[in-house]
Amino acid sequence: MTAVTQHGQPASALVADITDEAACANIIMTCKHVLPQMIALTQHIAIENAAHGIRANAILPGLIDTPMAINRRAQERGVPVSVIRAERDALVPMGFMGSAWDVANAALFLASDEARYISGVLLPVDGGLLQKRG
Repeated sequence: MTAVTQHGQPASALVADITDEAACANIIMTCKHVLPQMIALTQHIAIENAAHGIRANAILPGLIDTPMAINRRAQERGVPVSVIRAERDALVPMGFMGSAWDVANAALFLASDEARYISGVLLPVDGGLLQKRG
């Protein structure tokens, strides 16, 4: 039995990857080589599997306000968490870091029927940070 979506099309599989764009900013040499490979892999999977109803996309989170990202840095530098948050917020064109919910909502959208015609893309969820870097 084949599952059918609300659009009357066969249900599709989704391959997703979440690649940390913020980590790439800190490890330029590594990401210079990894990010293009991630792009190529995502697009290759999308092209090779499109006929089978499989979509492939990647999400590139920017600076995300999580305890692991904030508390560790504050502890390493011996400064209050508020200092780290303010510094990271100032780096983002929108003026604030994203939340884990922002990344989760992007993933939910890409996995939904509303994104049934989207495949082979890398979606920055970064408040404009990628565009700022160029």
